Amino acid sequence: MATMITEECINCGACEPECPNEAISEGEDIYVIDPNLCTECVGFHDYEACQAVCPVECCIPDPNNRESEETLYNRAVRLHPDMTFPPLAELPANLSRFRK
Repeated sequence: MATMITEECINCGACEPECPNEAISEGEDIYVIDPNLCTECVGFHDYEACQAVCPVECCIPDPNNRESEETLYNRAVRLHPDMTFPPLAELPANLSRFRK
């Protein structure tokens, strides 16, 4: 599931530079995450980077947009054609929260 930013966002901007996919941008009132770019950091971290730096914990899983590790992994591969990712079956635990 893509991550979303709730109304509790204080517009600090801490999350934006942490996103490996540039999925986070400043909206009218709060920062927003483009679900078509969010990979929940699969392929990059075993945690969601935006959640890790958010001081008010407003970066949360979007319950209306659940996605599998495979879908998120494939999105990361598509978004970063210049990067080499290990095959999904061999993805180490430090590159996906699904592997914990």
